[in-house]
Amino acid sequence: MFTLDELEQAGTLIAPQVAPTPVYRWPGLCSRAGCEVWLKHENHTPIGAFKVRGGLVYLDELSRGPGLPRGIVTATRGNHGQSIPFAARLYNVPVTVLVPEGNSVEKNEAMRGWGAEVVVHGQDFDVARVEAGQRAEREGLLFAPSFHPALVRGVATYALELFRAVENLDTVYVPIGMGSGICGLIKTRDLLGLKTDVVGVVAAEAPAVALSFSAGRIVETNSADTFADGMACRVPMPEPLAVVRAGAARVIQVTETEIAGAMRALYADTHNVAEGAGAAAFAALMQERGRQRGRRVAAVLTGGNVDTDVFRTVLAGDVPLVGSKR
Repeated sequence: MFTLDELEQAGTLIAPQVAPTPVYRWPGLCSRAGCEVWLKHENHTPIGAFKVRGGLVYLDELSRGPGLPRGIVTATRGNHGQSIPFAARLYNVPVTVLVPEGNSVEKNEAMRGWGAEVVVHGQDFDVARVEAGQRAEREGLLFAPSFHPALVRGVATYALELFRAVENLDTVYVPIGMGSGICGLIKTRDLLGLKTDVVGVVAAEAPAVALSFSAGRIVETNSADTFADGMACRVPMPEPLAVVRAGAARVIQVTETEIAGAMRALYADTHNVAEGAGAAAFAALMQERGRQRGRRVAAVLTGGNVDTDVFRTVLAGDVPLVGSKR
């Protein structure tokens, strides 16, 4: 997928736009989990999520290779949809982002803030993704997928920062949406010759990747009704699934209650805001805390872009309801 030199070059490329994000050992989290917990703060990027790294490398590759398109179309639940216009604005390339009905209001506004046209289409991300591809073809524009080698190389720079900041990690927990984050983590670990277990995390209400991991083939689900919208995937992609099956120790499911609990714990112990997917890694660690007792573990806080009303509900001790549960 990429070499260590290529990963280093990606880090140099994004450095003017994205400073290395911190990795902190928070005593409160260590006490809760019964192990040494290191939190990788990807909520501290210019868009509040790790995805910004991928967009910068993707646009750079376009500018150096096939050439910049006259426009880009993509689909998102929010953070990928910020990453592409954030990078495209540096090249004056217009971006249209398709989002599903009921998408995060504040993420939609953030995408518009980076210059994207936001179009609402379909009941969920997978429907919006199909329409985005068709719209790009109809209008002669470039479709930017959620998973692409350049995107993976870009987001993998967070993994390089993590592994160089904290030695001898036993396990790293990371959420899975369309797979760029976990694939970048696995590839970086392998390039560095490390033995760290990588554990993927999905929402129990959007278990398609976990089911596919266990079955050894793509397993689609009928719904992905999780408030952790960054993990709301119904239809996994074959390429990232192959990487995850080859390189992840396991993929576990966390409940909506566990995700909300992790968001509260992260806020109480670190005063960082985590969106649902951003808190999922710590939720998984708490689920497996007996297994990790006394070990050195990292959790990736992939993003902090949660709508105010959703976070208010979580802090009140409740679980936000989505889809048919409303």
